Parts: sequence; C-alpha cells; structure tokens
Amino acid sequence: MTVREIIRMGHPALREVAEPYPVESIGSPAFDQLVEDLIDTLAASGGIGLAAPQINERVQVALVHIPGGPHRYGDLETVPLTVYVNPVIRVLDDSRQGYWEGCLSVPGLRGFVVRPQRIAIDYYDREGKPQHTEVTGFTATVFQHEFDHLQAKLYVDHIEDSRLLVFEDQFLAHDVDERTRSLQEEVTRRIL
Repeated sequence: MTVREIIRMGHPALREVAEPYPVESIGSPAFDQLVEDLIDTLAASGGIGLAAPQINERVQVALVHIPGGPHRYGDLETVPLTVYVNPVIRVLDDSRQGYWEGCLSVPGLRGFVVRPQRIAIDYYDREGKPQHTEVTGFTATVFQHEFDHLQAKLYVDHIEDSRLLVFEDQFLAHDVDERTRSLQEEVTRRIL
C-alpha cells in the first residue's frame, strides 16, 4: 500500500495542464502502480475523487468513488470506484446548479460553485477500453471538479463571489449555507 502526499494549492504542478496518458501504456506496470497509488491515497484521505496531478503526476488519470448512503456531502448517488483515463466532458444541456465544494488540495475551505448539471464523459477505463457515461446533479459536479485538476484548474477558480469561500469549520459552526442562500441564488442567476 502506497499512500502518496496530496499536494496543495500553491504547488506549481496543480497549475500545469496534465498530459494525455498514452493509451498504449494503459495496463503497463507503471500505469498499474499509478492507479494503485491513487486508490490507496484516495482511501486514506476519505475523499470521493482524486486526480493524478494531486499526487504530483502530470497525466490525465483520475478516480471517482462515491459510496452509497450518507456522506459528509449528503446522500449521494453511488459511483463504484472507477478509473478515468483521458476523460473528455461534454455538457448536455443548460441546466446549472451550485454546490458547496471542498478539495483535498485546498484543505479546510469550502466554496460555492455553479456548474452544468447534465454531462457526458468519454474516457478510457483501466483496461484501455473506450467508455461513455452520462451523469447528473451533484455527481456531475464531482466529475467536473476532478477533471478540472487535469486542466490545471481548482474549484476556487470558479467561485463568482469571494463571500462564498469560507473555512470549513466556520461553514459548519455558523450555518453559512443558510445564511448565504440569497447570495447563492444571485450568483446562480448571474451565471445562467
């Protein structure tokens, strides 16, 4: 088991666009080791997604794993542990919704981000086979958040109003979600 260090905002690797992973190298020992490191690191972190740039690997490989049932983000749609290589997102309609996001590379903060809510994803799986899936709602937000890491973006880049970026302990202690509801609605309207 290899748990890698998750690099944090400010590290230059998080601001470099990741290179596509060579499809012909999927399944190689180096690829398998990278995937195992991502899986071990995600499991140790308690997160629901992790991208290779977050462990200082500049390639387009990411994991998403949303266990069923209650979670710190609420009741979520279950997504089994899946490896996404060279993912491409296509927005399917104009529906948008905002959610409070957190990030393993931006520890201790949450920010309100409005994103498309119905997307299609084309990618290669762990065996190198092309795959296609469509996701909606918060699950779509999770995928966009993780895949942003592959494009040198962090969720904080999408925050429209700095009043919607808060420390997590303050978010929980002061019911920030409810207290900023009108501001969230205003930001969502501006984006739509």
